[in-house]
Amino acid sequence: MAELTLVEAVNDALHTEMARDDAVLLMGQDVGRAGGVFRASAGLLERFGPDRCVDTPLAEAGILGTAVGLCMAGWRPVVEMQYDAFSYPCLDQLINHVGRYRWRTRGGMEFPLTLRMPYGGGVRAPELHDDSPEAYYVHTPGVKVAIPSTPADAKGLLAAAIRDPDPVVVLEPKFVYRTARGEVPEGEHVVPLGEMRVAREGSDLTLVAYGAMVPVAEQAADRLDASVEILDVRSLKPLDEETLLASVAKTGRVVIVQEAPRVAGFGAELAAVVAEKAILDLRGPVLRVTGFDVPYPYWQIEDAYMPSADRVVAAAQRLLTEF
Repeated sequence: MAELTLVEAVNDALHTEMARDDAVLLMGQDVGRAGGVFRASAGLLERFGPDRCVDTPLAEAGILGTAVGLCMAGWRPVVEMQYDAFSYPCLDQLINHVGRYRWRTRGGMEFPLTLRMPYGGGVRAPELHDDSPEAYYVHTPGVKVAIPSTPADAKGLLAAAIRDPDPVVVLEPKFVYRTARGEVPEGEHVVPLGEMRVAREGSDLTLVAYGAMVPVAEQAADRLDASVEILDVRSLKPLDEETLLASVAKTGRVVIVQEAPRVAGFGAELAAVVAEKAILDLRGPVLRVTGFDVPYPYWQIEDAYMPSADRVVAAAQRLLTEF
C-alpha cells in the first residue's frame, strides 16, 4: 500500500471515484486550474475535463443550489467549500433543501450529494478559516456527517459518502492534512459510515475524539500511567453507539475531546448517549475537553484555545484518581 498524507488520500479518493462513476463531478472555488487551495483536487481538471471538475464563482449558496439541481438530474456532485466558515452562506440550501428532498418525495428521490471542506484550527490562518461547524450539520435531519483522522479513513469515508444515496458532509481536519501520514489501500477503498474506529485498546479509561483531536488524545494517552482506550468517532451521523457503550462498559471512565466550542457541541451528544444508556457502568462523571465559547481567536493566541494534551491529561487524571 502507498503511504500518503491525509490530503493526498482525499485526492486519491476523488480520482478513484470519478474514474469509477461518470456521474461523479467536483465543483467549487479554485478546484480546477488551481487544484484546490490545499491541492486536494490536483490533476482532476486535466484528467476529467472542465465539465466534471468545475471552477465556480465565489458564491457558496449558488454552488450548493446548483448541486441540488444536479442531483435531480442524475449527477452525484461533490461540492467543496474552500474553508469551514465559508459554508455558512449555504446553510439555507443545506437545511431547507438538501436535507429534506428524500422526505419530500416520500423516498422517491435519492440525493447523493457530498459536501466536503477543510475545517478546524491550528494552522495560523486568518479569521473565518478555523471553525469547527460539525454540530450545525449533525443537527440537520436528512444529512450524514463524517470526519476522518487518518489518511486511510480520509479516502474510505469520502468514497462511502460519494456512493451514499443521501447527502453527506465530510469535514477534513486541515491541521493534519500534511502531518498525518499512513498506508492507504490502492484502488477502491470504502470505510462504511456508522462505524467507530478503536484507535487504541485499553481497560482503565476511554478517550473519545474525532478529527485533529485523535492525535491529541493519543499524545495524552502516551503520558498517562494507565491503560487507555481511544475511540475515533469518525462517523458522527450515523453514530456507532454500540462501540461507544461497549468501551464505557469496559473502562467506566470517559473523557470526550472536541475542538469546537463547548455549549451544544457534538461532545455533549456523546455524553448524553453515555448518560442515558450506560449510567450504571460509569465510575465517575463524563468529562469534556473542548474549545471555548468564544469566536476562534487570531493566530497569536490560538494555542490557548485548542484543546491540548495537557488538558486531556488533567481531565483523565481527575477521573483516574478521584473515581
